[in-house]
Amino acid sequence: MKVFKLFFIFILILMADSTFAQCSMCRAVLESNADNSAAEGINNGIVYLMAFPYLLMGGLGYYIYRTHQKQKKNKSPN
Repeated sequence: MKVFKLFFIFILILMADSTFAQCSMCRAVLESNADNSAAEGINNGIVYLMAFPYLLMGGLGYYIYRTHQKQKKNKSPN
């Protein structure tokens, strides 16, 4: 299990650069501008909007896990 976690972290580190990307139309418009601050703002906005679905799904997964653990504890013969 520890090897899987290390492998997962390694893959996440390798994919860090690909998270700062945008669609081809946005890229074409932003590359034509000499100022890179607009491109950085678009990239940060994309990452910001991408984070919330993962947080919501993680919260839902935690809620299901916690509920499952409570049911398992109540069924124990102690």
